[in-house]
Amino acid sequence: MPADPSAHGSGETPLRRAADTSRRAAPSPKVRSSGTSAVEVRRSSRRRRTVSAYREGDRTVVLIPARMSEAEEERWVTVMLDKLAAQESKRMLGDAELAERAERLSGQFLDGRARPASVRWVTNQNTRWGSCTPAEGSIRLSHRLQGMPEYVIDYVLLHELAHLLVPGHGPRFWRLLESYPRTERARGYLEGVVAADRLPHLPAARDE
Repeated sequence: MPADPSAHGSGETPLRRAADTSRRAAPSPKVRSSGTSAVEVRRSSRRRRTVSAYREGDRTVVLIPARMSEAEEERWVTVMLDKLAAQESKRMLGDAELAERAERLSGQFLDGRARPASVRWVTNQNTRWGSCTPAEGSIRLSHRLQGMPEYVIDYVLLHELAHLLVPGHGPRFWRLLESYPRTERARGYLEGVVAADRLPHLPAARDE
């Protein structure tokens, strides 16, 4: 899979707003349907600019300033979920975990038909996110994916698993990926990474 997805997308998380002890009254709960665990957003009048997030059991708690708008809340929840997921994937995913994820993804989205002989990280793929050799049943993911959100890694892994069944990028290949709910969001994330890499590195501003 080339590093530029265009050469070849948005799951939502339920939000439940709750006030913390620093706020007098709690706003009405807001819930959105999603296939992922619950996210609780807590607004604090004592929090001015910073946003933080942490795992609490089977949910994620995001702490934001009370004055933050609805649009800002939605944007920051997405940012913090991606940040937590990136930290966790960088800490947890080795070759053994990749193989386990490949087996799970194949069973969930490809009826278990894609069965790679090997799945591993490699450091010699700087122009593509992943690759596979169908004849050998081998899948390789670029080390550049390490630290990215898990849904992005899953998308690239599923992309390569689909290539074990269909070598090219015709309609039959893309139909295999239709059932993955975060395809567009993952492709958008990777496109953003590619675009950022192409930006010029500007010198830091100096104090006048």
